[in-house]
Amino acid sequence: MSAAYQPAPVYHPFGLPLGTVRGFLSVLICSFFWIVLLLPESRAVRAPLPHFFLLTLVLLAFVSHPGREDDRSSRFLPWLMRFIFVGGSMAVGAYVYSLDPTRLNARLTPDPAENVLWPTLLATLLGGFFVGLAMRYVMGRSSHLYQTLRACTAIVAMLLLLAETVIQFVVIPNMAEKPAPESLKVWEGIVMAVTATYFGTRA
Repeated sequence: MSAAYQPAPVYHPFGLPLGTVRGFLSVLICSFFWIVLLLPESRAVRAPLPHFFLLTLVLLAFVSHPGREDDRSSRFLPWLMRFIFVGGSMAVGAYVYSLDPTRLNARLTPDPAENVLWPTLLATLLGGFFVGLAMRYVMGRSSHLYQTLRACTAIVAMLLLLAETVIQFVVIPNMAEKPAPESLKVWEGIVMAVTATYFGTRA
């Protein structure tokens, strides 16, 4: 009699519990808004429109169930990440509102000139998400190639989100000549597409 079939093991990125990487990416996405709100008036900026699209990915991370009944790894880290990006957002929002109630609306309202970008940004977000989803269906959840590509996508997404934060709040304010808005939107689109791709692989 042949041995019973056993499916190939599925490994989570970096050996972390299921949902931890999505939680960390969500913290990076939310922390961008925290900085926008906490900047002094002398350096006040509006949150760029692409980052509001990234917030939809945070919602996906929030509603997803961290860990499964058959997942042997700890669920502490996924819930800790949730606590950080939800609790941190509430704390920053409450603190800023206590300082100046008008700041929330002023800094969290995108520039009206960016409204024409909605179709492009939505297509970029959905395109990246469905690329990740297609990778999972085509290669299979237990494929070693798929699991490697998923982990690599997570690393690139983290680095891009960190780089975006540094560029927006450290590099650009200290530049004598600001970059063209078009080039920034291309860069932000890349950040959004790669991040959405990872979330698509975990959908």
